[in-house]
Amino acid sequence: MYETIRYESVDKVLTITLNRPERLNAFTMQMRDELLDALDRADDDDGIRAIVFTGAGRGYCAGADLGGDGNTFGNGTDGNLGDRAADRFAGRDAGGTLTLRLFDCRKPLIAAINGPAVGIGITMTLPMDIRLVTHGAKIGFVFARRGIVTEAASSWFLPRLVGPQQAMEWVLTGRVFDAEEALAGGLVRSIHDPDELLPAAYEIAREIADNTAPVSAALCRQMMWKMLTESHPMAAHRVDSAAMRHCASLPDVKEGIESFLEKRPPQFDAQPSQDMPVFYPWWDAAQFGPPRS
Repeated sequence: MYETIRYESVDKVLTITLNRPERLNAFTMQMRDELLDALDRADDDDGIRAIVFTGAGRGYCAGADLGGDGNTFGNGTDGNLGDRAADRFAGRDAGGTLTLRLFDCRKPLIAAINGPAVGIGITMTLPMDIRLVTHGAKIGFVFARRGIVTEAASSWFLPRLVGPQQAMEWVLTGRVFDAEEALAGGLVRSIHDPDELLPAAYEIAREIADNTAPVSAALCRQMMWKMLTESHPMAAHRVDSAAMRHCASLPDVKEGIESFLEKRPPQFDAQPSQDMPVFYPWWDAAQFGPPRS
């Protein structure tokens, strides 16, 4: 179905693998479109509880394919996208159309960064929830060294993840740094040997998939991300209250309590495809303020 990525779902955990190993999985418009399709597909599949992203071969993603044809830093106007996609994304940064879709995903996202991650190769991971990296991986926000600017909405994501000072240093120097610096700077959760990276990512994914209610996880993910721009905790209180009322109406609450008391794995029934609250997505709903895009 896909040419630049692999889509493999096993026991509630989906693995999306960037699959251009001969080009260090360099990013193209086709890869962007296939990732967008894969995310739509995953959001519609209630059998998927968590998504792990990784790269084929010896790297995660070397950035935009500078040796490819067409619009290297595509803004959605080149003919390779097709008429529908071109209309949808005209004039927009291609990386940003991907990261904004990741931002709104209903499934927890884990990045297993298995080698070089530069430019869009690292900025695409910023809206993911947990990042793990392998020893020897090189990371770089190299945009100023290419005569462009931070893309993929990374000027929003990066300082929120690592703080303004660390974000400024990495972006303004454009230098490539190692996994140890990424860990010290708060960009990644942990560093692993190459053969231990995916098992560590899957361990986290399994913890989510086996023990949490999918509707709860989807709501918690969006509540955490979307509250980052609110100026007062009352905004969180309003959404918390509405979400708690909704969750209390679902059978998952009873199952969560009973499985805990009976010391057994839970079997949650509510599904994100059909059991999200009526106010979801609240950041676009009139009753929770003006739409945000």
